Amino acid sequence: MEVILKEDIKGLGYKNDIVKVRPGYGRNYLIPKNLAIVATESAKKVVAENLKQAAHKAKRIKDEALNTAAKLAEITLTIKAKVGETGKIFGAVTSLQISDALKEKGFTIDRKKISFKTEVREVGDYIAIVDLHKEVKQEVKFSVVPE
Repeated sequence: MEVILKEDIKGLGYKNDIVKVRPGYGRNYLIPKNLAIVATESAKKVVAENLKQAAHKAKRIKDEALNTAAKLAEITLTIKAKVGETGKIFGAVTSLQISDALKEKGFTIDRKKISFKTEVREVGDYIAIVDLHKEVKQEVKFSVVPE
């Protein structure tokens, strides 16, 4: 019996896979628990169309992330911070400050997607890493200057 999985099942397959199972396992366990549907010709066509649309959507999202990354590569941010006599800033530059500076430049990026290569505790030039997509990460240059 062939079924189309609705969820990932360990040892059997992943979501939208068409797998062969024993008839009893399919009829008595997978289908009643809503883990699979019978793989009829129409169901196979529906799954194929859904996969095609999902791939198209994923490609569009990745292309948007690549465009944003190209624009981010061109900019340099300036972060103002209160500085002591030795050039050390009070506290540290955070991802929230980088997110706000990006917002001023026209980019809306969640602060949770921003990380740093090193801690920013002194005046100088640094690099922040922005995670735009699971396959697209972009480095953003920024300078910390005294207020």
